[in-house]
Amino acid sequence: MSGEKDLGKLLKSMKPKHNPGDYVFCTTTSTDHLNLTDVEMFFREDEGFTVILKKETAERFNLEYAVVMSWITLTIHSSLEAVGLTAAFSKALSESGISCNVVAAYYHDHIFVNTKDTVKAIEVLKQLSE
Repeated sequence: MSGEKDLGKLLKSMKPKHNPGDYVFCTTTSTDHLNLTDVEMFFREDEGFTVILKKETAERFNLEYAVVMSWITLTIHSSLEAVGLTAAFSKALSESGISCNVVAAYYHDHIFVNTKDTVKAIEVLKQLSE
């Protein structure tokens, strides 16, 4: 299953879903103290590991964070080779003054926005799919 590549179909069928909870981006030089089931995403960078966690998990491990975010999933199975989806929704969010951080996973695109922008971001994404 390689997912949808057609931008028109992707936009029309993206159906954004807000995942409950508050999420934070943190950095750590070791993941030994973390249980993989507590981590939503991690990525190794030269400076250390970036981890996305629920806020309460980060606080339990005394990890610093700067912004509390909401997690929105585009429920369409998008292809990793799809062209234009990220550009389309990030442009729409940007035009509404909403910053977004994007994670493209195998099945779906995941968008993290400041919690204060959650409702507006969902509205913008739904309008984009009309």
